[in-house]
Amino acid sequence: MKQFYKSKSLLRLSFLFVLLFSVITVVNSCKKDDDEDEFTDHVVQFEVKTTTGGVIRAIVTQVGTTKTDIFDPVGTTWASGEFFVNSSQAQLNLDAKADLPDADSELVVNLWIDGEIVRTKKMVGAGPLVASIDYSFLEL
Repeated sequence: MKQFYKSKSLLRLSFLFVLLFSVITVVNSCKKDDDEDEFTDHVVQFEVKTTTGGVIRAIVTQVGTTKTDIFDPVGTTWASGEFFVNSSQAQLNLDAKADLPDADSELVVNLWIDGEIVRTKKMVGAGPLVASIDYSFLEL
């Protein structure tokens, strides 16, 4: 009976496997690393202010799908404190309602991200006023 694998064909087959393995290894090592996480963490803070004796009545914050309602906070300013938000959360919302006494009274809402104000809204007037801002990490 004839030997199925001769030493020459076995050597050629081994060489082919080593060459194929080497090519695959080089191609994979040269590939751009696309597996990096495209989402990053950001430091976020919500802020609400009133002037000239305004009274904050309600604040609504939303981070992703988590909503928080705050009614009648003490003082003329309110800040959420800094917290981390991953950009995969996509959407941030801040709404505030205040009763303002004078025509030149102001209600100001700010959204801070990484130490900078990225959105602000100022409402001026007397009576109940509402200010809203939103931000999406997915905006281009």
